[in-house]
Amino acid sequence: MLSPTFWDDTGEAQRISKEKSRLEKEIAKWQDAERALEDLDVFIELSTEEGDGTLFSEIKEGIKALRHKLEQIEIETLLSGDMDMNNAIVSIHPGAGGTESQDWAQMLMRLYTRWAERNGYKIEILDYQPGDEAGIKDVTFSVIGDYAYGYLKAESGVHRLVRISPFDANKRRHTSFSSVFVYPEIEDDITVEISEDDLRIDTYRASGAGGQHVNKTSSAVRITHIPTGIVVQCQNERSQHQNKATAMKVLRAKLYEVKRLEQEKKMEGFASEKKDIAWGSQIRSYVLQPYQMVKDHRTELESGNVNAVLDGDIDKFIEAYLTSQVKA
Repeated sequence: MLSPTFWDDTGEAQRISKEKSRLEKEIAKWQDAERALEDLDVFIELSTEEGDGTLFSEIKEGIKALRHKLEQIEIETLLSGDMDMNNAIVSIHPGAGGTESQDWAQMLMRLYTRWAERNGYKIEILDYQPGDEAGIKDVTFSVIGDYAYGYLKAESGVHRLVRISPFDANKRRHTSFSSVFVYPEIEDDITVEISEDDLRIDTYRASGAGGQHVNKTSSAVRITHIPTGIVVQCQNERSQHQNKATAMKVLRAKLYEVKRLEQEKKMEGFASEKKDIAWGSQIRSYVLQPYQMVKDHRTELESGNVNAVLDGDIDKFIEAYLTSQVKA
């Protein structure tokens, strides 16, 4: 990087700089854990030599904190896929059921937003279609930060909610479904071939929140990839050009995922994974009535604290899934 010609190839220079930053963060985590271990050694030595029992609580908390650091490092060793380090693009679609499912889709969006906040990730809304009465018809957003895709790929699939409906005057129990699809954001240096002849690009006036500019011009963009039928859209940027660029980014991510899944079909065990992400075959159930429980059907992990899970506390489900994939 000290070479005077380092920045002659901007793309390669940026790739190397990003990799350097990633490695520095990895080293910093190990150094942090090492310092925590050294501090514990000092506390234990002082407590033993001076017979000072007052340090016991600090030692106990220090061990707990160190264990958490090491567990995080261990989990990240499972994220070795080509795209695991990348930002994630998340799309949530409600199933049949109108307002019920649209409300459930919005609850899931809040869940992932809260999870991102807890873990220091940034959320960027790419497209948002509000429901007619409540909830959302469709949403696509980026989760920006290291390993966002590596973690959130565990959430791809159908999510099922069972509850007493707040929209039913007779207070009957309803079951709602929403699908969550997670794609890696593709770096510019990775080639995903897209022919202009394969695209149909439509523009329309944006709807919903967005300031004074919204609804005044046909700035929203919808792109249809004709060979695959994949449709992406963006209306959250101020200009048509920006919306088209963002929509193309989402399209590239989805096409990359299609290509990846096609390759996985050749691998043993793909059939079971395909079942996991098929509509109507839920990966996780969230039951609010007649009892409270969240159950992941892939790992059999359960939690009785539904409110915490819906508030973004899903790390244990993600970690259990990642671990199960290594053992499979």
